[in-house]
Amino acid sequence: MQKHALIVGISGVNGRALAEKLLHEGWQVSGLSRGRGAVPEGCASLTADLTDETAVREALKDVKPDALFFSVWARQDTEKENIRVNGAMVRNVIEALGDRLEGAHVALITGLKHYLGPFEAYGKGAVPVTPFREEQGRQPVDNFYYAQEDEVFAGAEKYDYRWSVHRPHTIVGYALGNAMNMGQTLAVYATLCREKGWPFIFPGSPEQWNGVVDVTDAGLLAEQLLWAATSPEAANEDFNSVNGDVFRWNWMWPRLAAYFGVEAADYPAQIMPLENRMQEAEAAWTEIATRYQLRETDINKLVSWWHTDADLGRPMEAFTDMSKSRKAGFTGYRSSLDSFTELFDKLKEEKVIPQ
Repeated sequence: MQKHALIVGISGVNGRALAEKLLHEGWQVSGLSRGRGAVPEGCASLTADLTDETAVREALKDVKPDALFFSVWARQDTEKENIRVNGAMVRNVIEALGDRLEGAHVALITGLKHYLGPFEAYGKGAVPVTPFREEQGRQPVDNFYYAQEDEVFAGAEKYDYRWSVHRPHTIVGYALGNAMNMGQTLAVYATLCREKGWPFIFPGSPEQWNGVVDVTDAGLLAEQLLWAATSPEAANEDFNSVNGDVFRWNWMWPRLAAYFGVEAADYPAQIMPLENRMQEAEAAWTEIATRYQLRETDINKLVSWWHTDADLGRPMEAFTDMSKSRKAGFTGYRSSLDSFTELFDKLKEEKVIPQ
């Protein structure tokens, strides 16, 4: 019989890639979201405010998934509020489905802030040695990832489902209107630099410029999620999820520059975050998008300066070990340079950035 997947957060980078993978593999796919982004073609769309327990119950009253995937968060002003709001969203879905989850698989996507701490605590405590390994456990700080995990674990005890937790690094993938989209942000930034003659300056820290780093292709994460949902070896385990190669930004940056036909600037004397330098970007993008007849003239629907600054501004080296899932049977791999250039090709094809 055809398997049914419910993806919470289907319109984001992760949810879209996962939906496309599952559809390709013959699954029926439903997506639950706040309705702010387009659902991939072929998926059933369910809409609810995930913080509203009653609305979630109503939206899911007829749903019985074989696999439930969480890729959702709502940014709040403090980590305590992140814990309250984001933990509740996971709990509301699990409780709405209840006994219909018996025997199913529930997967939660978090990230490397599991090891690094939340944005407001970056660099303020001890960071595990690189590469990060699942056995290193939790940091002694407030973290909404832990709250979401605890909701998944509690639900498994109550409703007898199996689970997996997936920790990608920075996601590289296609989805418009997403708040955590460094690849697309860099594509728009490079386009602005080319069209306006601005210097293509790396906006991050010297530790990121010189240190070893990795990223996660959204398609690779989708492969791991599907593997975990169908593999006995993945039951009730947590897994890092990255491409499998590593690089340094001082190697990657000139190659991204070459793709866009701009010159990579020398590393600056001090960190130069994008959010502090992009005051003219909104008007400039409107002009560029109009001139090239691009599909989106509002740059705020394409970029996340703050999130890209947070990723590239980390004051420490950050990359992960993939041995645990390799030993369990997952052997997926991507070239990180290819992840970026394939995304850029897609953005051109979809007329998000000019040729």
